Order: sequence, then structure tokens, then C-alpha cells
Amino acid sequence: MSPEGIVGGAAEAAPPALRIQDLSKTFGGAKALDNVSLTVQPGEIHGLLGQNGSGKSTLIKILAGFYDPDPGASVEIAGRQIDLPIPPGGSARLGMSFVHQNLGLVPTLTVLENLLVADIVVENRWTIRREAESRRARDLFARYDVRLDPDQPVSRLSAVQRALLAIVRAVDQLRRRGGTAGHGGVLILDEPTPFLPAHEVGELFRLIREIAVQGGSVIFVSHDIDEVAEITNRGTVLRDGRVAGTFETNSVSKGEIVRMIVGRHLDLRQRLVSLTPKGEPRIAIRDLSGEVVSAFSTELRRGEVVGLTGLIGSGYDEAVALLYGASKARAGTLTIGGQAYGVASMTPAKAIKVGCIFIPSDRLNVGAIPALSVLENVSLPALGAVARRWAISRARLRNNARDLSERFDVRPRDSDLPFGFLSGGNQQKVVLAKWFQRAPELILLDEPTQGVDVGARGQVYAAIRRMTEAGASVLCASADYDQLTTIADRVIVFGRGRAIAELSGDEISKSAIAESCYRANESSPDAASSRVISEEQSQEVQR
Repeated sequence: MSPEGIVGGAAEAAPPALRIQDLSKTFGGAKALDNVSLTVQPGEIHGLLGQNGSGKSTLIKILAGFYDPDPGASVEIAGRQIDLPIPPGGSARLGMSFVHQNLGLVPTLTVLENLLVADIVVENRWTIRREAESRRARDLFARYDVRLDPDQPVSRLSAVQRALLAIVRAVDQLRRRGGTAGHGGVLILDEPTPFLPAHEVGELFRLIREIAVQGGSVIFVSHDIDEVAEITNRGTVLRDGRVAGTFETNSVSKGEIVRMIVGRHLDLRQRLVSLTPKGEPRIAIRDLSGEVVSAFSTELRRGEVVGLTGLIGSGYDEAVALLYGASKARAGTLTIGGQAYGVASMTPAKAIKVGCIFIPSDRLNVGAIPALSVLENVSLPALGAVARRWAISRARLRNNARDLSERFDVRPRDSDLPFGFLSGGNQQKVVLAKWFQRAPELILLDEPTQGVDVGARGQVYAAIRRMTEAGASVLCASADYDQLTTIADRVIVFGRGRAIAELSGDEISKSAIAESCYRANESSPDAASSRVISEEQSQEVQR
């Protein structure tokens, strides 16, 4: 599953692209990193995994010059000893470049201007030879087979195009500023995929492999074990600030990686469907239609979790947004609390009023306000409960935020921290706490564990379980078949905008869902290729 032919031969005789030895960092008496050692070979794609708080971010920030390490550490790049601490902004000159989850792009500037922004800041350039730089940009994109127009505003790029631009820019900076001749540099990708559509991740991986083939080394930081298995040669797991293990990707199982991450066996496939008696249907969806979804109907019982899935473009993920009014529906009715509502006129405010909440896949940009504190984010739906005439009780807000943080295990327990400072798993806990406090009747979920580490994933499942036990019904759109196997009472499979198949109870398994998804697509013009893919997917599921 890992890339072939990248590490080996002449590369083994060369010094490591990056060698870290005995790296430690202490904050207020607590060890965030404890004697961490890590080696990345030339041309290697090396995974870095661990739960939130395991030390991954601290390690990256030391390499980027944001933090000073404790005395006694050693860092070598291409065999050359690096003086510590690394000065802020000095990483590129040493041969390291970073792409963080927010990508660091300016949407109002063009592709070319974003490509040159570091030159303007670092080199203090006042003039740009636009035609020459545009030709250089096109040559650069051609080198990595990336299709970008230098004159296109970044605001008009797709999510994957923005990620490709950020990565190519980082590699270009290494080529032009890296400190060691013949050294391809070390590119650190910090969670580059959580907000990319699943079908576009492959394009990103193609670029990463091309960078490795051309001599660059990549540290791929991710919570997604399947992605690490697909893209990396080796991986290192951090747990509680220490190295829990280093593995060869093609010789380790997913279960073994999970055990390294959490320190114990964790069965993520254990069924967590609600034990609450379901009774008669109490929520009904009739003839829901949108841009892709066509005439979708189903009913949900009290405490029931219904999963929606399918191939990309099948419409399963559109359904939840339509019901909430986040996307415009063409037709359909939602019956909730004994009252029928036209979905074509649904708005988020109306949906909330009738007892419906929505947890979007992009929690950072859509599910919360990053610049506001945890307290302010979780308080938004609760303002009416704490308002007293013309005043709002700050003490009541703080007490509510504290109680929610404890109930949902948000870490750190500082409700004054900006939401954007939290790790992905803790951000998702805040979003769940924010909306679950309303005790909704219908919970709409879109990829609820996207970009969430394996430990926090179990906590998200437990929170959903608590809500179903309290009587809420859940409609969950997800492309994660393991997730659906874990939490769903029923799984509805979409094909070309329509609900084609339904699995329930013991019928639900990863292989059964995969088979149903590809069968649902067989009636499309690409049916022949879909059957080929289905066979490959079936083999992969068996592995």
C-alpha cells in the first residue's frame, strides 16, 4: 500500500534528510515532548501520528522556530548539525518547509501573488517582473503536473487546488532557499486532507509522491490511519510526548497502529447502536429534492441512527444540508413534532426552532467562529436561556461553558481559549456541545469524525449515543464505512441522487456497504469502470 521504489539504493548511503535526537519540551513543569528521536530518509514519506495532545504540534512548532526545545536535543538536516533553537522564519534556509491546515493563502490575491508572497516578505522585494514570474510559475506547475492558472484569484480555486498551490509553494521555497546542495529538503504537511472531498485526496497524494520521487522528503501528519497506510513508507507514533513506536507501513496492521496511538486495543467496529426502544416513526422525510438528490423519502424512529452514504457525487451528503436549509431544496417535506414543513422554504433559523440541528463537516470555517473563545462559541445557542431583560449573565454563561467542557471532555479546560487554538478533536467536541445542549429532536451530521484522532473519535460516538438514548433521532452522512458500521441502525445507499439500497442490523458491514455503493452506480454511463473499481475495493476491504 505504501509508495514503492522511493527509499532504497543510493538514498540509503546518503545521510538522513532529517535526524532528531532526544528532543524534549517542558511547559510549566509538564513534559510536552520527552526525549523524542525521529529519522526521515531522503525521498521518504514518513507518517507522524498520535492523539490530540501527544506532542505532534509541539514537535512541528520547534522545527518551525515557534518554540525553543529543552537543552540536550540534537537536530541534523542532510548530515549537517543545526543550531538550536531554530530562529523564527529560518526553517526554509535550513531545508525545511511547512504547510499547515489553514494553508496560509490569501484568497484576495492571485495564484502568482500567493506564490511570491514569501519572496516579498523575506527578500523585501519592491518590484516583480510579472511576465517572467508568470512563466516561471507555469514551468513550476508543469514540473509537478499541477494545473493552475497564475492569474486566477485564489478565492476561485477549489479546496484541493488551494492545497496543491500551498504545497508547490512550499517545495519551491525549499528549492530556492534550502541550505544544502543536492538535498531535496523536508516538507512537513500538517493535516493537509481533513477538509478535502474524498475523491480529491488522490490528486494531493499524487503530488506528494512526485515530490518524493524528485528527491524531497515528506513528513505527513495525520489522524487518518488509512491515509497514512496509503501514502507513507514508514511512520512514527507519539503518545504522551514520547515515541510509542516506529513502523514500516507495508508490514503493520491498522489494529497495531491503533494500539500504538491509544496504548491499548480499541475496537472501533464495536456496534454502538442505541438500545432505546424505537417505537413508531416520529420523523418523516418525503420527496426531498435538490441539485443532486431526487425524491428521497425515509422515516426515523426515536433514538435511531440512520446513515447516508454512496459514491462521491451520488447526493448522500447533500441531503442533510437540504433538510437544514444550508443548501436550497427544490421540493420535499420534513415532518417533525407532528408538524409538516416545506423544505424548499427551510432556513437554518427555522430548522433550529423546530428542533433540528446540523453539525457540518467543516467545523473550523462553518461550524464555529475560530476567533471567538470556546465560551463564546458554546454560548451562542444558549443566549436566550441566560438573558435577563436587557442583560446577559456572564457568570451563567461561564458556568454553562464549564459544565459542557467537562461533560464533553474538552481539553484544555480553559473556556477563554480561542476555538481555533484547539486540536481538531477538541474543536469537534465544542461544536457537539454547542448544539447538543439544545436537546434536539433531529440531529443532522456530515462526516462527524473528519480529521478527528482515533481516541477522540470514540468520544464523539459516545456523545451521539447519549443523545439517542435521550430520544434524539440522527441522520448521518458519511463516506467512512467503518463509522457507519459502528453507529448506524440502518444505512441508506445513494446512487445518482436516489436512495438505491438499504442495510439494517446484521446486514451492515464495511464490505456490504462498499458493495452496495458500487452496485448503486452500475446504472450510470461509467458502469463498466465502476465494476472494475468495485472488484478492487472488494479486495481492499478483504485486506
